[in-house]
Amino acid sequence: MFYAMKTKDEALLEIRGNSIGQIFETSTLEERFQNQTIRPILKFQNDLFVEVFKNYATKQKGVFFTLSPEKKMNYIETAIQRDIKFRNSLKGIVIGMFTISEYKEYIQNSSNLNKRMMNLLIERLKSQVQLFEEAA
Repeated sequence: MFYAMKTKDEALLEIRGNSIGQIFETSTLEERFQNQTIRPILKFQNDLFVEVFKNYATKQKGVFFTLSPEKKMNYIETAIQRDIKFRNSLKGIVIGMFTISEYKEYIQNSSNLNKRMMNLLIERLKSQVQLFEEAA
């Protein structure tokens, strides 16, 4: 029996799952990309993002773990917005899950899509702040 190998792009789309959020005829290209590509990747990679953030916070002298919940929210936002190396690392985790056609679409409007990507990631991490305990 012959089994056709899936392409990398087919495999990526299969493991990531379907769109998250509604897409309408009136949706902009950015909204479509966000819901068809970015959101499913953020959900799929969620556990990795949690671990990456824990590691980042630990390497920053662990100050994060001593903060009040409200200050932890600010810390998450500030870390992702201001630490360029950290932000680029997070972007790489997302971009590495793009198909070739998604990447080609992404580079047409990377600046706006990066903003959407990081804002969604910030909200995702903030909503899980209770998972951030100091790494043992």
